[in-house]
Amino acid sequence: MDLEGKELNELFKLADEIGRRRYHKLTRQDLEDYKKFDHWRYINGDSECGTTPESREWAKNHSDWHCPICGIRFSECGGRTIDHKLPRSQYPWLSMEYQNFWVICQPCNQEKGEMHWFEYEHYMFIHHPDRLDDVQLARPTQLLKSLKT
Repeated sequence: MDLEGKELNELFKLADEIGRRRYHKLTRQDLEDYKKFDHWRYINGDSECGTTPESREWAKNHSDWHCPICGIRFSECGGRTIDHKLPRSQYPWLSMEYQNFWVICQPCNQEKGEMHWFEYEHYMFIHHPDRLDDVQLARPTQLLKSLKT
């Protein structure tokens, strides 16, 4: 899939088409993986999902001391979270795809919410242009190329 030279609105449209088409073909294994992620992910603990040693170790090995978006030390902004670059609400079959994960701080994770990656880049361009380069460096290019239409 060639993404080079595409306008932002074309990328949104393509992502939506892929999401709608694949979402309706979820398998039992996709749903099991989705549930497994809920147990694995929450490194800071959660009322529904406990902290797991595996996710804590993964987050530690895949992050620095600072959030890659805002640059604030994790210890000063509520800790690390594991976020999906492509939201699992739109791409549940990617819920356990490690290429889709990145470690960011809680405030940045809350701000990103369920935005699709291109939507998020546009949001950062408007609201935090000084952070856009860092977000673009984390773009899930290989993952986006692997999506089949």
